[in-house]
Amino acid sequence: MKVQTKFHGDIELAAEEIYHFESGLPGFLEEKQFGLLTLDDTPFFVLQSTRTREIAFIVTNPFDVFPDYEVKLTDEVLELLQIEKEQDVLTFVILTISDPFNQSTANLQAPVIINGSKKLGKQFIMSGSDYRTKHKLFEPRIEQGAK
Repeated sequence: MKVQTKFHGDIELAAEEIYHFESGLPGFLEEKQFGLLTLDDTPFFVLQSTRTREIAFIVTNPFDVFPDYEVKLTDEVLELLQIEKEQDVLTFVILTISDPFNQSTANLQAPVIINGSKKLGKQFIMSGSDYRTKHKLFEPRIEQGAK
């Protein structure tokens, strides 16, 4: 499938590179198919709509940035995504990129869950958790010698 992308120009995606989001994403309910594209030499990916060039989200693996992050999937999500084993689960969080970059944030309240083997995805809103939609990716560094 030929896809016009926001960051990679026109590319070709094979059927096995496309993830189906039955319910779309919140705010983008008509967007049902996405490709997961790498951003070279970064820990980030682009979740790119196959339908609309401008709909592309910068995402990352939250466990690389927030090692204590926990996602407890509901039975409904496990069933919807046909998840049978933990190895099938890919977890990403959507980033809000800021200028300056060190002010960028991650939405830990609503991770994107993908069943890598079945090519199914869903943004899972963890209601009742302490996670917010804007967790800073980079905590301010304490200057050496500062008190």
